[in-house]
Amino acid sequence: MQSIDKENHSYVSEFILLGFSSEPQVRMSLFTFFLLVYLTTLVGNGLIITLIYLDSHLHTPMYFFLSILSLVDMSYVTTTVPQMLVNMLCPRRTISWGACVAQMFIFLVLGIAECVLYAIMAYDRYVAVCFPLHYTLRMNHSTCIRMVIICWSISITGALIYTVFTMHLPYCGPYKINHFFCEVPAVLKLACTDTSFNDHLDFILGFILLLVPLSLILASYVRIFASILRIRSAQGRFKSFSTCASHITVVIMFYGPAMMMYMRPGSWYDPERDKKLALFYNVVSAFLNPIIYSLRNKDVKGAFLKVLGGRGAVQ
Repeated sequence: MQSIDKENHSYVSEFILLGFSSEPQVRMSLFTFFLLVYLTTLVGNGLIITLIYLDSHLHTPMYFFLSILSLVDMSYVTTTVPQMLVNMLCPRRTISWGACVAQMFIFLVLGIAECVLYAIMAYDRYVAVCFPLHYTLRMNHSTCIRMVIICWSISITGALIYTVFTMHLPYCGPYKINHFFCEVPAVLKLACTDTSFNDHLDFILGFILLLVPLSLILASYVRIFASILRIRSAQGRFKSFSTCASHITVVIMFYGPAMMMYMRPGSWYDPERDKKLALFYNVVSAFLNPIIYSLRNKDVKGAFLKVLGGRGAVQ
């Protein structure tokens, strides 16, 4: 599993992912549960992408960003859950060093992209509610594309910094990661060197990539709520608020656990708690997003019924 190079640093060829439980019956129950959650997540988010593509009424900036969010969520869970499912069936539960690096990098790219996307979607709602007459001008197609390009640029840069500064460290055996995938805090615990620099770096990155987008989201919604309260009609206030309620819900679900994971001192590391937090902002959030957006959104439900009606007419 290892060899010693000329500088007496450990060279790691593979890690062992401990996952959740070593009991066969518990692992099989968890396998069945997470397989169903994973498949439901793929179907739900895939359905939203399909409906937005098929229904011309959903070809607006809000649904354009929602389709990207659904695509990110599908990719996000696919980065971690299949590996977790395989390890629940396979007694060896190993992952190569290269696969661990790739998983960490892709996971971070998608997680950061989700953070930035939530901020973009909040800004979109801010323009729609506070400047409805200028909405199509401010949120035109080229502006939306530029926002998405900026989103991915920030994501790739942030993920690269996280991954490089984590995986360049020397690691000591046994190479057992007490997690279900290669997440930064869990991998850092195996380093046979002082990781205080990484802890400070991770906090700074967490501040930039989590708190800055969250601050923009909060600022947008303060302005949105102030604008909504000025609407005289109760029905108008309710309609304006309902367009934002879904977004607020998913932001709370995602940002809370993510900030607890990436903006706390390394000494607060708790593997069992971290696994639950990671499940929440990785798996549960992606699972609930299509449910929240579809159940609270008349346009999405209307598009779904229209597609079903069209198929019924064909048959």
